[in-house]
Amino acid sequence: MFEHLFLFIISLIANTLSSLAGGGAGLLQLPAIIFMGLPFGVALATHKIASVALGLGASVKHLKNGGYQWQLVTIMIAGALPGVVLGASVILSIPTNVALISLGILTIGLGVYSILKPELGMTEQDKNRHVKGYLIGALGLFIIGVLNGSLTSGTGLFVTMWLIYWFGMGYTRAVSYTLVMVGILWNGTGALTLALLESVKWDWLPALILGSLLGGYLGAHLALAKGNKLVKRSFEVMTISVGIGLLFKAFT
Repeated sequence: MFEHLFLFIISLIANTLSSLAGGGAGLLQLPAIIFMGLPFGVALATHKIASVALGLGASVKHLKNGGYQWQLVTIMIAGALPGVVLGASVILSIPTNVALISLGILTIGLGVYSILKPELGMTEQDKNRHVKGYLIGALGLFIIGVLNGSLTSGTGLFVTMWLIYWFGMGYTRAVSYTLVMVGILWNGTGALTLALLESVKWDWLPALILGSLLGGYLGAHLALAKGNKLVKRSFEVMTISVGIGLLFKAFT
């Protein structure tokens, strides 16, 4: 009983913060599952399945708010899902330390970049909404999709920043796309791929999924209620925290 309560609390906290910032649930949830005794592959598959519930919980609030463009939805599916499958297929057979260090440095860089650009993502502006722009956008999402399928920790934050930088979204809108598309479709694809390749700790999933659902809804509610300023600050704190967490994991 204590084990399941611990998993629920960790999942609730991790996914509330992730839903508010646009990614990073793996910072707390994945290490906690590993700490409780699961091998990396089993923990990753279990976490990935539970993380789908984050997207479901957040989508209840975000989909009501609307404003999704079919072109962006299309490239987030067609451009990224092959990368997710590729990443999930190769992660179990390669060393992760170099990748964790690289991803940690890059993730910290996202937070620092956002801090140095105080106006970034504070207003909505249409950028690169043409054929060439969509193709480059899809390529960027494919690369992030490979990271999402493999390392999982914090890659939603990369999607959020890419949507802000390349397509000119505000933070709240970018987080909405990230949580609905990445949380459900990307993580769902990665979860299915990993479940076919690795064992899953099925009896832990109810507590993790319940925490993910409630956390996703709560974070989305706060993001929509408070707007870009709170989401931007949450993104900056989360990226730097995730980056430090990844570096710590690589060296321990």
